[in-house]
This record gives sequence, structure tokens and C-alpha cells, in this order.
Amino acid sequence: MPDPRYTPLRERHEALGASFTDFGGWQMPVRYTSDLAEHHAVRQAAGIFDISHMAEFLITGDYSGDFLDHALAGRLSTLPVGKAKYSLLLSEQGGIVDDVIVYRLAEDRYLVIANAGNRGYVDSAFASRVRSFPSILEREMAPRAEGEERSFAGFLGDRGVDVEDVSDSFALIAVQGPAAQGILAATEGIEALGTPWSEQRYYAWTDASFRGAPLLIARTGYTGEDGFELMIRVDDAGALWDAVLAAGAPHGLVPAGLAARDTLRLEAGMPLYGHELTTATKPAQAGLGRVVARDKAGFVGKEAVDAAADAPVLVGLVAEGRRAGRAGYAVVDAEGAPLGEITSGALSPTLGHPIAMAYIIPSSAEEGTNVFLDVRGTRMSATVTALPFYRRTI
Repeated sequence: MPDPRYTPLRERHEALGASFTDFGGWQMPVRYTSDLAEHHAVRQAAGIFDISHMAEFLITGDYSGDFLDHALAGRLSTLPVGKAKYSLLLSEQGGIVDDVIVYRLAEDRYLVIANAGNRGYVDSAFASRVRSFPSILEREMAPRAEGEERSFAGFLGDRGVDVEDVSDSFALIAVQGPAAQGILAATEGIEALGTPWSEQRYYAWTDASFRGAPLLIARTGYTGEDGFELMIRVDDAGALWDAVLAAGAPHGLVPAGLAARDTLRLEAGMPLYGHELTTATKPAQAGLGRVVARDKAGFVGKEAVDAAADAPVLVGLVAEGRRAGRAGYAVVDAEGAPLGEITSGALSPTLGHPIAMAYIIPSSAEEGTNVFLDVRGTRMSATVTALPFYRRTI
């Protein structure tokens, strides 16, 4: 087996007493003190997460937007500079290879952030789609009138499209929670160069600097709370982490690990690749049909993106008591007939009762339907509910 990978912040995590776990081939902090304390801190104040294991790809060139329209399910060519968009990388069979966030850095420059465990798959998919893109572009851009030709010299040359895996050059730090904006505004060394803090919208990014080093600040996250994700060069990551922790101490900021991140995203109804999303999952099954730009002329997976009418669909489940259904547990009806399977489940720290996401057959997926969870041989009643389970109020 390959040696485990660590982020540039490993020594800081160890000094803070973190426990580590394998995640996508990386040794990542799973907790520092307690899962519950870290979860509640994010909901009530703020938490700081090391997410440097994520994969980053730069897509550049005059045809970068057109390329991403071909390579991904969404329409990225119309994304304004300064904005971000959630999208899907599909297989030829219409399954989900990965879910990504795309940032438009300039007219001819995009940043794509992918899941750590899928870095190799995304890299290979982009490489193959670059190779297939010229012929597709040529078919799409037929002469507009008789005798009118278009030159492809620009596309085929240095200003066409280029994909670069820059994952090893950058670190990512997330600051999430209602106090996140105030903490970053108070962090010594951070200077916003673009949009002021008070004006930055959700799913937007701005240029900044940290002690003179380039810093990208995006108002995005994976917790259901307000928050930001900070992208900085590896060599500057440790100093940035220290500065944010120092600024956040008076505001209740705590370092938080993967365990808290998982319960936070579950409460927010956010899918996790390998659980709610797989190559066997079509977007509509996961409630992500809106992400697919079906009116695009062509994109990888378009011809196979539709799911069968009887394909299982993702739902939320709520139950009473303290025992939670976990991934892989069966969902059944009153007679014990199988309806589906849980993909993620936990006792919700915020809500105080068990919650789960599960794929079940459409005939039992209507909100309010009573089903049963097979929890280690014990049948537990649950109710189908809409996602998310938790939504912040401000």
C-alpha cells in the first residue's frame, strides 16, 4: 500500500492533540477534543478545518469555458468572473464520477476543486476530455454561412485549453460558523483586495493577501453554516492557520475534525462522495437534476444521464430515540420487504434525534411515509422527510 499522505499542517494538528484517520489516502484529523464540542462550536460560533487534502485543477485558455461545458454537467462558460458554481463530472454512462466546485478566476481561467479520493479519476477524465474536445468543438462551430470559414489555429495553439493539477502547491483552510466573517476580518495579516467582507456573497470569491502572499477567499463551505474557504500556497499555510486561530480565540473558534464535518454536512443534507454519490448514481436520483444543463449542445454523459423511472431516490429519514441507522443498514416496510439502504446516518447533535440519508424506491419516497430501519436486527420506525434536516436561520 502507498504511504499515507499528510497535509502541510500535520505538526500543528499533532500539537493540538488531534486523532487521525485515513481519508482518501490522507491522514486527516478526525477530532481534537470531542466530536460534539466541535460540532456545536461550528453551529454556535466557528470552527477551523484543514481541507488541504482536496484536489485543485487550473483550467486555462481561450476555450476553457467551452471545454468545461463539454467536460462537466453544468454550464460554466456563462459563470461570471468572481463567482463559483457546484457541478458534476459524469461518466459516459451518466453516473457521477465526482462533484466539484468551479470558480471563474478570469475570462480564460477557472479553478476546479475536486474530492481528494477522486483526484486521479478527475485528472484522467480531464485529460481524455481535452483530447476529445477539438473534434467536438469543430463539429459545434460549423461555418455560419456558405464560404465563411473559422480558424482553429487559436484553439489548437497555446491559447486553447490547458488543464494543470496544482493540488500539491496549495493548502485549503475552512472557517465555518456564524462568527466566521468577524474572525477573518480580525485576522492579523489578511487584507481583502477585492470585494469587501460585508459585500461578499455566497458562492463568490475575492482576491486577498496574507502578509503579502496571494490568498483566495471563497464564501463556500460544507457545514450548512456561513463560512469561508481560504486557498494559499503550501509554504504560507501554517502561518495563516496560526493567525486565524489567534484571532478566533476570543470568538469561540475551535479546530474541528472530520467527525464534526460529517455530522454538520449530514444535518445540512449535503451529499458525500462514496456515500450518496457514486458512478452508479444518476444526478436526478440524488436530487441534483437541477445541476445538469440539459439544453447544452453536448457534454460527456448527456445521452445516458436519465435514470430509470423505478430507480431509488435520495431521501431524508428521521426517527425517535437515540439509536441511529448507519451507512449500509437496510430500509424496509412494515412487512420487512426491502425498500432501500441508508447511505449516511447519525444521532444529530443539533436536533437531538436520529437522522439519515437513504436511497429508497420511489413508491415509498413521499414525504411523511413511514418506513423501518434494520438497526442490527432491531426494526426501528422512521419517517421520510425533506432535505436538509437543518437550515441556518440567518
